[in-house]
Amino acid sequence: MDNNEKRSYIRMDSLHLLDYLTIDRDGQQTNYSMGRTLDISEHGLKLEVTHAMSPGDTLLITVGLEEDLVDITGEVIHCEQEANRYILGIEFSDISDEGNRILKKYIIAFNTYR
Repeated sequence: MDNNEKRSYIRMDSLHLLDYLTIDRDGQQTNYSMGRTLDISEHGLKLEVTHAMSPGDTLLITVGLEEDLVDITGEVIHCEQEANRYILGIEFSDISDEGNRILKKYIIAFNTYR
């Protein structure tokens, strides 16, 4: 296999990584970062991140699989500290029909390769 291979799809070892943008209560974008998906459903996800967040914070999460990308809005429901990481429970609040289609594909891939 060629180590310089250019792939047009997500690698399964990076499937658990998501990027997100934090939006404050005034609607301003404040923090862009990445987190690791620990669990996901059609209603929300459990995300491991490096900094604490408060219940009620809003995240704009980018979910992608292959060449499909979708932004999903979610609200932090809870945040628990584990060692030097934080585990967020996030409930999705705004998903388009196309977003639902991509999310379902992502959930299947996540559950297949975890």
